[in-house]
Amino acid sequence: MVAAGFRTIFAQPDSATDASTWDEVRDQLAGRFPKIGPLMDQAKAEVLAFSTFPRAHWSKIWSTNPLERVNKELERRARAVGIFPNEAAVIRLVGAVLADMHDEWQSGERRYLSEGSMALLGPSGDTETIAAIDRGE
Repeated sequence: MVAAGFRTIFAQPDSATDASTWDEVRDQLAGRFPKIGPLMDQAKAEVLAFSTFPRAHWSKIWSTNPLERVNKELERRARAVGIFPNEAAVIRLVGAVLADMHDEWQSGERRYLSEGSMALLGPSGDTETIAAIDRGE
């Protein structure tokens, strides 16, 4: 029942509908679980933060999978080293790993979010700029 309610929240087409569905699910669950109402009120802004972005970004940002991948890679590299002599050594390793990952993502071969969809984040959602990017200009 709880999982189904939350699935309906994330299946909504826009942020306004997400928010109203959140409130409906909160009201339904609060009748059965009294402590959940205040908890859901407190978490609403953080949980629904993804819905303020363009719809094309939602599937990429509502999950923590990319962050989990970064953490796994850092853990793997730290395990290979074993013991670090000091804090600076940890910072050097983590910095090098993150810089390497950053360089990979900056290369044109991998695009997590398209340039066109990123242009939607601009102040006006400039459609001319988006069209030019999509044409490769």
